Amino acid sequence: MRTSRHSTNTAIVAVSATVLSATIITVAVVAGSALGQDGAQPIIEELLPPEAFDDIADRDERAAAIFDEAGKVFTHARCLNCHVDGDRPRQGDDQRLHQPWVRRGSAGFGVPGLRCMTCHNEENFEPAAVPGAPNWHLAPRSMAWESKSIADICQQIKDPERNGERSLQDLVEHVINDPLVTWGWNPGPKRVPAPGSQEVFAALIQAWVDDGAACPPAP
Repeated sequence: MRTSRHSTNTAIVAVSATVLSATIITVAVVAGSALGQDGAQPIIEELLPPEAFDDIADRDERAAAIFDEAGKVFTHARCLNCHVDGDRPRQGDDQRLHQPWVRRGSAGFGVPGLRCMTCHNEENFEPAAVPGAPNWHLAPRSMAWESKSIADICQQIKDPERNGERSLQDLVEHVINDPLVTWGWNPGPKRVPAPGSQEVFAALIQAWVDDGAACPPAP
């Protein structure tokens, strides 16, 4: 049976239209998850500086209180969306499963053909509200914070067997210098930044380390 050139061209146009439509829908979903439904400007949660805890005399209690304050950042969507326990990242302030349907892959950078950095470049792409920063990837499962208490996260991040063999001072350097951490306070327009500022967060982690790195009590 012979197929006419007209029929072939019609089929190609139909397929192209379908692909274009799917692309537009994907961009719209990503943008919508970032901008929110009401278009309101994001409200940044306060983060107290280390000096706010100077009146706590006991050193361990002060360290625990400081880490509890820093926990506002660890449990914020800007961090939790990539510190996941499963195979898929989350997105948006409501922490929906990521669309398109990407997977973690063996090292947290996605799978062949759909790597994280295929869409997430070294800076935010504001026209489509796609976030970006250098070396975009998921945190390892050993650093998953979903559904964990601040006490659990505290024990987790200071454990070298789970934190990438980092010392306590290495953790301080990480929150100061890692571009993905920095992105949390520069996530693009109408995406809620992490609480406070990176400078205050880093000061809290440094003060926690200086006071002995005690953890808050388990709930």
